[in-house]
Amino acid sequence: MQTRERSLDIPAVQKELKAAGFQGWLFYSFHGSDPLAARILGLAEGHFLSRRWFYFIPAEGQPRKLVHRIEMEALDDLPGERLVYLGWRELEEKLKQILSAGGQIAMQYSPNNAVPYVSRVDAGTVELVKSCGVTVVSSANLVSNFESRLSEQQFKSHWQATENLRKIVFEAFDEIASAIAANRKINEYQLQQFIWQRFSHYGMVSNSPPIVAVNEHSGRPHYQPTEHEHAEIKRGDFVLLDIWAKLKEPADAVYGDITWTGFVGDSVPEKYKRVFDIVSGARDAAVSYIRQAISQREPIQGWQVDDVTRNFINERGHGKDFIHRTGHSIGTEVHGNGANIDNLETQDRRSLIANTCFSIEPGVYLDEFGVRSEIDVYITDNEVIIGGQPIQTEVIPIIKSR
Repeated sequence: MQTRERSLDIPAVQKELKAAGFQGWLFYSFHGSDPLAARILGLAEGHFLSRRWFYFIPAEGQPRKLVHRIEMEALDDLPGERLVYLGWRELEEKLKQILSAGGQIAMQYSPNNAVPYVSRVDAGTVELVKSCGVTVVSSANLVSNFESRLSEQQFKSHWQATENLRKIVFEAFDEIASAIAANRKINEYQLQQFIWQRFSHYGMVSNSPPIVAVNEHSGRPHYQPTEHEHAEIKRGDFVLLDIWAKLKEPADAVYGDITWTGFVGDSVPEKYKRVFDIVSGARDAAVSYIRQAISQREPIQGWQVDDVTRNFINERGHGKDFIHRTGHSIGTEVHGNGANIDNLETQDRRSLIANTCFSIEPGVYLDEFGVRSEIDVYITDNEVIIGGQPIQTEVIPIIKSR
């Protein structure tokens, strides 16, 4: 039997369903195929569930759950009537019974797989549900609403994480400066491990080590040094640090994720300044666009913000060098399940909603070096909040900064 981590506000879900014109929200999972369903419904990790289950929240009335006879208690901690099936014929019959009202039914489905984060239900199950006489629509905005909104405690954990990460960036720059001053060799992997140890010092954890990239390696957005493959960090080098982590406590702490760049010297060459100014200008244009939309109470979607940064960089001749989306949702996972700032890899038409967090991180990647500037943006109904202040406004001269 699974135990609940938190309670889902069923009346709040039903209010959103009515506002969207949906008849209900159908959750489905098989062998843990939809972790979103487990989190949204508040199901903690429990014993292994080997059979299919469904949980239906109608726009009106009581929820209903459909479980296999040998796992009848699988959803006992959720409210609503329990229906039990044994064979596949009975499953299909009772699923039709649950969905007999017809209409539009939201599922973790995304047309054309436009938003992979939400596309958790397999095509065959979608076909099965459609055969019950309903129309399957995407639950994308519902997921954002009930999965990605941060509590006050979670926001505080995110704020503290970004504050810590900014300190660690300058501790890493200082470590480079100290090594150069002492004629001590230092490489990307060693600095990565230094940062990893600082996470522990600040009571933080991360799903993977940070990115430490020098010169041409910084032109590869997801470059990772290893113990056996890395570059030395020397005077005159360009350095990119992309670091993400969250507090060990509370259990639902939220990540911070920032990227800074520096130059190992006391004066930053013009070529780095020029590209950084383009990247940071695109970043700031995105923030300004978001601020204006929120101040005017205008709805805003992830793809629209991506267009702002992409157009800014295109107009300055580096459109082909901006090779990833502008940003991603941030939550208890560093890449969360809310709206992404994306009109490149996908066209994310999910709305940016209050009490959610996401990164803004445009980049320009050249053969010789790459520049990315990443900040974390948290929005409320009337405010835009950026952690890790002050944010980066110029490439840091690492030797001079010591």
